[in-house]
This record gives sequence, C-alpha cells and structure tokens, in this order.
Amino acid sequence: MKLKEDMNPLLLQVVRSVVWVYSIITFLPWYLLSGASTKQERAKRVRARSANGHPGGPYRSVASLKALTTGLHPGRDTLDGVFEHAAQHFPNRDCLGTRQLLSEEDEVQPNGKVFKKVILGDYIWLSYREAYQAAAHFGSGLAALGQRPQYNIAIFCETRAEWIITAQACFMYNFPLVTLYSTLGGPAIAHGLNETEVTHIITSKDLFQSRLKAILPEVPKLEQIIVVDNKPGTWTDFPKGIRVQSMATVQELGAKPENLSKPRSRPKPTDIAVIMYTSGSTGIPKGVMISHSNLIAGITGMAERIPGLCEDDTYIGYLPLAHVLELSAELVCVSHGCRIGYSSPQTLADQSTKIKKGSKGDTSVLQPTLMAAVPEIMDRIYKNVMTKVQEMTSVQRTLFVLAYNYKMEQISKGYSTPLCDRLVFRKVRSLLGGKTRVLLSGGAPLSAATQRFMNICFCCPVGQGYGLTETCGAGTISDMWDYSTGRVGAPLVCSEIMLKDWEEGGYHSTDKPNPRGEILIGGPNVTMGYYKNEAKNREDFFVDKNSQRWFCTGDIGEFDPDGCLKIIDRKKDLVKLQAGEYVSLGKVEAVLKNCSLIDNICAYANSDESYVIGFVVPNQKQLMTLAKEKRIVGSWEEICNNPEMEKEVLRIITDAAVAGKLERFEIPKKIRLSAEPWTPETGLVTDAFKLKRKELKTHYQDDIERMYGGK
Repeated sequence: MKLKEDMNPLLLQVVRSVVWVYSIITFLPWYLLSGASTKQERAKRVRARSANGHPGGPYRSVASLKALTTGLHPGRDTLDGVFEHAAQHFPNRDCLGTRQLLSEEDEVQPNGKVFKKVILGDYIWLSYREAYQAAAHFGSGLAALGQRPQYNIAIFCETRAEWIITAQACFMYNFPLVTLYSTLGGPAIAHGLNETEVTHIITSKDLFQSRLKAILPEVPKLEQIIVVDNKPGTWTDFPKGIRVQSMATVQELGAKPENLSKPRSRPKPTDIAVIMYTSGSTGIPKGVMISHSNLIAGITGMAERIPGLCEDDTYIGYLPLAHVLELSAELVCVSHGCRIGYSSPQTLADQSTKIKKGSKGDTSVLQPTLMAAVPEIMDRIYKNVMTKVQEMTSVQRTLFVLAYNYKMEQISKGYSTPLCDRLVFRKVRSLLGGKTRVLLSGGAPLSAATQRFMNICFCCPVGQGYGLTETCGAGTISDMWDYSTGRVGAPLVCSEIMLKDWEEGGYHSTDKPNPRGEILIGGPNVTMGYYKNEAKNREDFFVDKNSQRWFCTGDIGEFDPDGCLKIIDRKKDLVKLQAGEYVSLGKVEAVLKNCSLIDNICAYANSDESYVIGFVVPNQKQLMTLAKEKRIVGSWEEICNNPEMEKEVLRIITDAAVAGKLERFEIPKKIRLSAEPWTPETGLVTDAFKLKRKELKTHYQDDIERMYGGK
C-alpha cells in the first residue's frame, strides 16, 4: 500500500503500525494474550456486599466488612503527622516540582487576537525535607504575624507548590484553612471570607489583581495579604489597615530562631483542617468543615484502590486544589512519598494553548505515572485525536478502527494486547508523557465512549470515582482492572453506602433486578457539616445508633450484583458540569424568568457536558414584536422553530443572565423555543405549575441531542 508522503507523521506511524499488527496478529496470538487473566475469572470477584443482607445495604468493600479503615500509618492521626512521616522516610526524594519559565511572548492569531505563549524549561524540585522545612517556616511566620491556632486563615490561589506548602503549614500550626475556588463570583468570595472571619489570606499576584482587590472594601476584618509570588509589587490603594507582603518574607520571619523555637499548638484529629467552600442549591456557597481525621480516612480509602502506589510514582497536579478531588489526590501522593509536578490546563500538553509551537508541554517533560482528570479534559483529548482520525483517508481510517476494535474486543474478554499497545497506540499514549499507569476520573460522570478511548489508546486503566466534598471526595472508586463503563465501583475501605427509598422518584431498595435509591454515605470520612449552617446540617447529615455519621447525597444509585455502584439520577436540581462546577437549575430559572420575553423556562444540564441548555416558553406578544423587528415572518410555530429567532432570544437571555449576576457556566449556551405552553394537562408541570424535569427531558429528548451536538 502506498501512503501519502505529506500526511501527518503521527497518522503515518499509526497507519503503518496498524498494517503491521494486522498482518502478524494470526502468527503471535500467544504474545497478544500473554499474562492476561480472563474476564470470566474477574467476573467471579465480588467487590462489595451488604453487611446485613438487606438489599438497601449498608454495602461495604469485602476488604472492610468487619470494620472501616480510618488511617494510613500507626500513630499518625493528624495531617501534620502524615507529612512528618513522609519527610522522615523520604527526606531526599523529590516532593514538589515547578517548571522554569524561560520566556513569554505574544502571538498574533489570524483573526487578530493575541495569545500569550510560554517556553518552559525543566522542573525544579523541592525535596521532602525542603518542603517540610518551607512549610514549617511559613507556619512559624504566620504565627509571628498574629495568626492564632484554631482561627481561620484563607487561601485563594492557583494550583502550585506554594498552595500545598501553605496547607501543610496550616496543618502544622492548627490554622483551619479556608479554601475558595477562582470560579466563584466576587460576592461569593466576600461571603466566604466574611462568614469565616479571616484576618489573613494567601493569594497570588494575578488573582489578587483580577479578583480579590475589587472586593477588599467588602471584607472589613482582613488585615494581612500574603502574596505567594516572590515580588508582590508595589500597591498602595488598599483600605486602611491592610498589609501586603510576599510569602518569602513571611518564611524569612518564621525562620528566625526566636520564632521557630516557640512551641506550636499541634492539632487533634477532631480539629478542623479545612473549611472548603462549595456551591449550594441557593447559589450561596457553603463551607464544608473537614477534620484531620476525615481527610486521613478519605485518602486511606483512595490509596487502597491504587495498585502499587509508592515513592516511585510521579503525579501531575493541575486541577484546582480548592476542589476536594485534587487536594485529596495530592495528599494521597504526599503520604506515600510520590513526587508532584505542577502544571495547568493551558500548559498540560505540547498542543496546549499557552505552549509555544515546537516546545514541550508539561506531560512530555514530567512523564507522570499518575493523573487525575475531570471528564472535560478527557473529552477534549478524545475529540482531538478522533478529529485527526476523521481526517484520514477511508483506508487509513478503516485500519485504525480495525486495531481499535480489536483491542476493545480483547480487553472486554480480559486479555491484554502488548503488541498493539507498543506499535499502534504508543504515539497517542505519548500525549500524556508515555508512562501513565493509572488515570482517575472524578468530579462528574465520564461518558462510555471517552472511557473506552482512554483505556484503549492510553493503554492504562481509568478508575471512575464517586465522592463529594462532604465525604472528602471519597465514596467509591472502580477497580483498575474493571473495564466496564457507566459504573463508579465499590465502596472504599473507609466508607459504607446505603440506598434509601425515594417514593417520589419511584426508586426503592427492593427494586428488581437491582436495588435502587438515594445514596447515603457513612464512615469516618464523612465531614463535620456546614460552617454556621445548622439547619442544612440537620437536613443532610445524621448519626445512626452505632454512632456512625452519614451524609445524604441527593444522588440516586443502583447496586449491581458484584457490589459496584451506578449513578442513575439526581434527587435535587443541583447539577455538576463536566469541569466540576455546580449549577443550580432552579437558580438559573429564577433569574431568567425575570426576562419579559420568557413566560416559562426549564434549565437543563448533562453532567458529561460543559454547558447548560434551556427549554423556553416565550411570551407570544414579545416574541412576535421581536420577529417583526427582525423581519422574520411566519406562523407562531414557524417563528418558534426559526433558528434565527433562537439566536436572538438567546442573546437577550444572555444579557438578562449577566444582569442577574449569573456565573459564566450558569448561562445557557443553547435554547429551544416551545410553541406550546406547559400546563398540567400536557403533563410537563404539576398542578401547582412546578416543573416536571423528568417529563420535560423526555419530551425534549431530540432537542437535547441536537443542542449537545448529536450525542
């Protein structure tokens, strides 16, 4: 076969490899099947079972039927103790790595836009001993500045080595750490800072200038701002009484013998380690109180589900550390002596938006063995590669699909395909550095197509996890050898799960063939509750007769016979988007109903998508007036079905959303205009005219598929 000489080198290699594999498959079956266990053998394994025989549970991992696991290392029951253990056992091993910034330049795009591009060098590493010392000096410096034990301190910063050093410093000195993520709006940030009454905040120069500075007048108790950049700059226009200094200056203060020698107040396991702010259904963020013992139990459960985890592993950190998924993942790595190299979504791969063409992205330089990702990142990789496949000729595409389908068939039978992996998928695997052995997906459901793609082309297992901030991110993680899709695995060794009947939704623990119901998670990883919100605590948390603490998730689950959980529905209208942002559909609807053009609206979001869509019943008079202005004619139905009218209404809705202070990810990106009103007779609303979301979803299923790109 003659191939085009000018085709993409990656595609050329893929095609040649597929041809090679296809030609020798029949001669080397023993090699292709080497070292594999069969699907039948694996299917016999029961991952979890009901501890009392009741179909609703509680279900526990078979590894923790007698008792749930609470800790990693004997005698290390607080997070500062876990870090101290790592520093003692791995003092000279790399701990935290940051790439050198060699140069920055502006690159003008064909459309006239200017993108900032960077050229980065090698990773510069702090050893475990050095990281421990940096944290100790920073904690001592904060104490010298007046920060007191058990008084809250805040961090508002990007994911970087300084973030985790700050966290460890706070753990050492018993300063509860308030975390706020950057997608929160200004009022939400101010709310979190005021509710926790912080006097000190750690931030970066960029976030200070772009987000924090504008709300300082709204945070009257703030006294100290510590900027993690070495040179915070010269700024004078602050409210009176606020002092700004660099992290390095505070560390120098803390390293002075008179400060470092002062005894520190070590935390107890039950003390608050983190107050993590997360979105609530009302739109006001809630602070989840997480104790030292909660986090240790959570990371113990996660670590047990990662095979062979040890100091030889390298983890790439780029997700927001203010989210429980990234914080827990990095604490797992620190507790086992792994090294953590920092990145960002804009510099992750060679093709990332900020990487100058021809230079290396972070995965190529770091070559991580462990990686956590939200589905949005995985979907982006999947779409990029499959777009290149679609650009192949029909013969080339057929050969690639042949190899892809062959491997999918083999792994479904429980067989490995080392020759295919080496010859066909090596180039795709190199997009993540070429050494990734475990991918953990969390934050939202992962689509079956993307999960299969990652399994096949990146030649490593993808573990789907399920957890919430209220459970330290811990709940379930699928076994690494389990290649089934749509499931989130069995309960972790730190957790147990019950299914509670939900009559309104028609889900019962006695349902056949599998029990279904609202997911309740219990265990030592279940957090202390919401900060200053007793009413919500009584609603979402409870303690059973055995003193076990439980959290009511609002998610609907189903247990398979082998003890693995599926997430099949949501009890609440709070939806987590693909990148992990929470959207309250009710809040979106309440804001947009104020628009005069809208009679009724139903916001909708798929958790495996990155944006919200909407079904709109427009006001007939207003819409007809708008159509006349735009010179669009036709019947009422024709006008509602006109794509130009959809665009125009969406523009007006977007303006109303911005005026109503909705966040970017809360604003619908596409809409469907409904010519028919929603009445109890149509079955789309209740007698009280409340939306029936399930019925609306069914009614507009074709439109949902259209608005989400035909998925």
